[in-house]
Amino acid sequence: MEMAHGKCSNRPSLMKFAKLLSGLAAGGILVAALAGCQSLEKKKEKVQAPVGTLRDQAGDTSFQAFLSTLRKAAANKDVEVLAGMMTADFGYSWEPGGEGVGVFKYWTQHNLWGELNVVLKEKFVPSGDYMVAPAAVTVDPDFPGYRAGMRLVNGSWRFAYFVSAAPPSAR
Repeated sequence: MEMAHGKCSNRPSLMKFAKLLSGLAAGGILVAALAGCQSLEKKKEKVQAPVGTLRDQAGDTSFQAFLSTLRKAAANKDVEVLAGMMTADFGYSWEPGGEGVGVFKYWTQHNLWGELNVVLKEKFVPSGDYMVAPAAVTVDPDFPGYRAGMRLVNGSWRFAYFVSAAPPSAR
């Protein structure tokens, strides 16, 4: 303590203490921020499962809502809604060029709208990174019918493919 005009003054000590507190606060904020970054990374690690290990999402409300909207759009042949629900590389044929644009024309030319509606009414089950229907495609590699697959893209469900059984040359 210093004496100023005959009185005791704590000003320099208080200033040092304030600097010390501000330094500790800044350090505490930095430590908290770094700890937050580490815990965020740990959360990311826990949330991101290895490729090919999608859990069953059939009971998930976001999957159910997506599938409900998809079913309605397919039943109404609402190509605008369907297009917004598909992946950019949507697969619709095993033939070269059987992905992306041209899917609705292909379905119409091959009378596949009815088949699409039948498959979309089936139960979806996990297979690799996809939820697929019908469930038989996951146990029978030679399943002869059409199949549909949905996958998560940046956290949102997307319609990824609707194709017939692969030709023997593609198996």
